[in-house]
Amino acid sequence: MPRPETNSPTGSISGSPPGEAPWLSAAAIEQASWLLESHQRAFGRPLIAAAAGSAAQELFAAATVVLAHDGSADRPDHDPRLIYANRSALALWRRPWAEMVGLPSRLTAEPSERSGRERLLASARAQGAISGYNGIRIDSHGRRFVIHGARLWTLRDSDGRERGQAAAFSSWWWLPQQAPGGSPPCSGVETAGSG
Repeated sequence: MPRPETNSPTGSISGSPPGEAPWLSAAAIEQASWLLESHQRAFGRPLIAAAAGSAAQELFAAATVVLAHDGSADRPDHDPRLIYANRSALALWRRPWAEMVGLPSRLTAEPSERSGRERLLASARAQGAISGYNGIRIDSHGRRFVIHGARLWTLRDSDGRERGQAAAFSSWWWLPQQAPGGSPPCSGVETAGSG
């Protein structure tokens, strides 16, 4: 008998046993290690403070927003999909794990922001890592927010193979909501700098 999905931001994957945390699955634990090790190599500092217990659990519970998408090279659509989102990311985008993980990552930004986002991801891919990124994103209910001072880096597995890209940021704020019938908001400017 199928189990219902939960409505909490950390909701379990449909069909997983009750109480099983999807971010503690073998695949998610491996991805968490890629995130932590790749960030350390890219920036010379840890993504999170040293874990007292499970690094995967500590990363999931971190106040810093952390997301990652795959490299998409193995799929015919070449549309990167999110492979990881911690609790802070799930809460900000207002999606449970089962909806967020697997989502095309371009959908985290509204259409008018996607070309700038793609240019930045290409720059981060070419450089291996960048910091100081600012941009506008959109949650699952259409509410826009600014991310400020984000770090983007190439996600690598334990053998050094590229597995996608990751982002982390701690600073963000909501943009004013557009009044019904009002003119559309101005497109934000995305910038990348060193920092």
